[in-house]
Amino acid sequence: MTALTTEHFVLQTAASATVSEAAGRSSLYVLSLSSSLVAIGFASRSRETLVPFLATVLSSVFVLGLFTVVRLVDTTLENMRCLIGIARIRGYYRTLTPEAAVYFAAEHGRWPEGHAPSLGLGPLVAFFTTSASVIAFINSIVAGVGVTLLASDLFIGVQNAVALGLGVATALVLMAAFVFYQRWRFRIFELAGPHKEHLLSPPAVPR
Repeated sequence: MTALTTEHFVLQTAASATVSEAAGRSSLYVLSLSSSLVAIGFASRSRETLVPFLATVLSSVFVLGLFTVVRLVDTTLENMRCLIGIARIRGYYRTLTPEAAVYFAAEHGRWPEGHAPSLGLGPLVAFFTTSASVIAFINSIVAGVGVTLLASDLFIGVQNAVALGLGVATALVLMAAFVFYQRWRFRIFELAGPHKEHLLSPPAVPR
């Protein structure tokens, strides 16, 4: 029981660490983006300086966003893995006494014992409300804005509507690619992870 309690505490600490890391990485990206926008405002006074500055800054912010999104997906999966481990331990707690079966009932627990991460709003909402989805959405807009500005500047004959269309198309393609990537990573996690039934009805452990 001491070993299980220690493991429970370690898993809780690890789960909290993934949340803190996700918040820190998201804040770092947003601060980098906001600082870059302020710098672009100063550089906009000179057209000769603005174009290479945009190409350098926006591409750097976009790459930082890609790294951030990939890591945010990783931290989400690590958090889910910790919650699965906690659910497995809670399943053993339920076998200790009749009272324990009430206090540690699966329907009163969190995911994966009880409610899903989407809180009953459906898998589509779950995918689009993660921290990774938020950063990916902002990063897609950054890429779309960069393509629009560069297209309107490099190709003088291109109309603003065409340049805007290229930017919107870029943002939509990137967001669709992220959704596919996130679903693929979650699918691999689900196939490799334990079944929910094993968490709700764990095998009896000799005491």
